[in-house]
Amino acid sequence: MSEPRTFKVFLADDHPLLRTGLRMSLSRFDDIDFIGDASDGFKAVEKIKQNPPDVALIDVDMPGLSGVAAVRMLRKHYPDMTLLILSSYSDKHYIEEAMLAGANGYVLKSIDINELVDLIRAFARDEHPMSPYLMDLGVDWHAAEPAEEDKQDKEDEAEAFLTRREKQILSCLARGQGNKEISNALFISTETVKTHIKNIFKKLDVKSRLEAVMAAKERNLID
Repeated sequence: MSEPRTFKVFLADDHPLLRTGLRMSLSRFDDIDFIGDASDGFKAVEKIKQNPPDVALIDVDMPGLSGVAAVRMLRKHYPDMTLLILSSYSDKHYIEEAMLAGANGYVLKSIDINELVDLIRAFARDEHPMSPYLMDLGVDWHAAEPAEEDKQDKEDEAEAFLTRREKQILSCLARGQGNKEISNALFISTETVKTHIKNIFKKLDVKSRLEAVMAAKERNLID
């Protein structure tokens, strides 16, 4: 009689406490082999290439390289690897980004550890699991939106290339909040805040927080 299959799992998340807790929790299961973790997207891609897992759990919002961007890079090299996005957000924008990047699933962090393990096993076996914590990547989010005329104006184009998180941070900048205040308000690290601000500057073609806020208000991206 053959031994049950063991699934190699990798975790990428910028919160040390979550990484430690999830590593300890997953290690309790005999068929789960926790092979490593990373605190940002770049390190995750590098480590995964060195030792490819069966399943990679990747936080959607990390400094340096976002989880979605990491999934996009990994999918090019590993078409058959199971890549699951971990997230605290059920926002359809994030889900659609994950789907387009090539993620196999989008899992909410409120999930119970036993159910997460069941999802890992199911995805690794090419099954189609069901869970209230698993967002459906197969939903056509564009089709669910009401058709509207004149959606190609400048304001809509500007809004399209800013992520939901970047718009939140722009609103914080408009209120005069510093990196630490934004970090506490949005429950993300200060390094993640800095990365998002850098991306905002690049997308809006500005060089300061004041210029970013003014550009965003001119395009009606924030109130």
